[in-house]
This record gives sequence, structure tokens and C-alpha cells, in this order.
Amino acid sequence: MGIAQTFVWLFSLYALLGIVFAPVFVLFGAARIDPSVRQSTWGFRLMIVPGVIALWPLLVLRLLRGVQHPPIERNAHRKAAEKGRQ
Repeated sequence: MGIAQTFVWLFSLYALLGIVFAPVFVLFGAARIDPSVRQSTWGFRLMIVPGVIALWPLLVLRLLRGVQHPPIERNAHRKAAEKGRQ
């Protein structure tokens, strides 16, 4: 098997695992990671499916760790605002 065939096979396997994981995550896992998803519409859940397929390993890790809140972005604006409160 050549390099290109191996790459295509691995990418196909990755995509297949993402496709299998996506419906389960959208129905049950998303609300465990972010409680605000419980009130979301089916339109929102359909919109996140491509991202879930692409990022399924990261989402599996978050589910396994039991993280129940969205991460807080750390950037220069947030750091400056925190310094201003002190």
C-alpha cells in the first residue's frame, strides 16, 4: 500500500469514526459539556454536526474528563479587563 493510499485510508477511518460519533454527541454529549445546549433548537444541533465530525477526538476527551462548562478564552482583552478589576 502506497503513502497516498494509506493517507486516504486513515482519513476515511477518521471521518467514519466522526460520523458515527456525531449523532450520539449531538443528542446526549453536547448538553453534558455545555448545559446551555439543553435549550438549543434542532437547527443549532444540525449546524454543529460538521464541527463535531471534524473535532471528535477533542470532544471525546472533554466528555471523558467530565468537563461541564465551556472553556474561558484567554486573550489580551480578557487579561486587560482582569487587570482593570484588581
